[in-house]
Amino acid sequence: MRCLDLRTDARVRRTLSPPKVLSFGFALIIVTGTFLLSLPISSDGRHLPLLDAFFMATSATCVTGLTVLDPGTELSLFGQLVLLVLTQLGGLGFMTMGTLIALAFNRRISLRERLILQEAMNYNSMEGLLSLIRRVILYSFVIEMTGALLLSIRWSMDMSLPRAIYFGIYHSITMFNNAGFDLFGAIHGPFSGLSGYVRDPFVNVVIMSLIFLGGIGFVVLSDLIEFPSKRKLSLHSKVVLSYSAVLVVGGAFLIYIMERSNKLTMQPLGEGGSILSSLFQSISSRSGGVSTLNVTDMEHSTQFLLIILMFIGAAPGSTGGGIKVTVFAVLIGAMWAMIKGKDDIVLFQRRLAKDSIIKAVTQTWLALFLVIFVAMVLSVLEDRGFLPLLFETTSAFGTTGMSLGLTSTLTPISKIIICLVMFLGRVGPLTLAYALAPRSTKDLYRYPEGRITIG
Repeated sequence: MRCLDLRTDARVRRTLSPPKVLSFGFALIIVTGTFLLSLPISSDGRHLPLLDAFFMATSATCVTGLTVLDPGTELSLFGQLVLLVLTQLGGLGFMTMGTLIALAFNRRISLRERLILQEAMNYNSMEGLLSLIRRVILYSFVIEMTGALLLSIRWSMDMSLPRAIYFGIYHSITMFNNAGFDLFGAIHGPFSGLSGYVRDPFVNVVIMSLIFLGGIGFVVLSDLIEFPSKRKLSLHSKVVLSYSAVLVVGGAFLIYIMERSNKLTMQPLGEGGSILSSLFQSISSRSGGVSTLNVTDMEHSTQFLLIILMFIGAAPGSTGGGIKVTVFAVLIGAMWAMIKGKDDIVLFQRRLAKDSIIKAVTQTWLALFLVIFVAMVLSVLEDRGFLPLLFETTSAFGTTGMSLGLTSTLTPISKIIICLVMFLGRVGPLTLAYALAPRSTKDLYRYPEGRITIG
């Protein structure tokens, strides 16, 4: 009987493809987090409602940052630490952490585990994969601890040293993992975010750097660190860095233009404060989720711009979500190639493979359909305007965490829907489609080519 059980377990493991393993792994972390957050010790002796615990666990594991409660005032130290661990696991990935433990005990990493890691990291090859994992852990630790040190020094001027160190470590980890959870509700009032530091260039620059470094992806980080010796960047890194720069600068410029005369947001800040806050909102909206301005007070045009930035999101293999900046680059390249009458999509003098183009288009359509469909469903369930509901849905899909104040007031069924969207945004709609789809077989024939009129 024991041998039969072992053979059954082995067959189950073989039938679980890498996308299925990733999906089930994140789901298991969410369930564990829900149990821990629902304990009385997580909220100073009172039982957190199960749905709220589930929502917070999902948001942390999917590194989103949407909250139905204020972590700084409604969670105990234990609850805050549970949220932090879930954020770290969700950001770096449970397979990355598992591989680190296996390597620490000198355990051999199987081919199947390498395939799962390749899927988790969005890496194109298994060559050098374990070396990349080691670098991911090292870079993450160094960046998070550097950010923690800088923030602790700055906040020690505003609070006691032990609290400043705790706040520094906590916010460095959540910002690098693009989760956006903050504890400043305990100081500036619930859901206040970083509004108290809107004019502080030091805090703004440190947190923007953490969000940006977490959002460009570990492959790009590795390329940048090795650039002085190798003197070259991969095509992937060139695309991510160039298009990220365009989105950050372009987004900041548009936010500044639309908000500089808004009396509720930028007008009282002066020229320097307006430029700084424009840049912060542009970087954070791509996946960071924390804000130095009240997003509810922004112009509708600015809110819609933030929806676009949240939908595009961060880079593949990063702690961020969205359709990914490389997909956006492929779509722009396709449009440019069509306008110029070219057959190939060329980026940095490299022709893109057909399967990359098809995958980019598929991922975009799946994401667009998901966001629009969920926003329409929420508009039926909630007595709200469509723009706030679209904003909330896109924020959940892009694992961004920005909100127009709807999250805590949503009906239970709407909260569950948002949790599902956060999960889809983290694992990726295409990954989930691969996980749920039946095993594909290669067609033995091809249909004759046909033409339809386009445009």
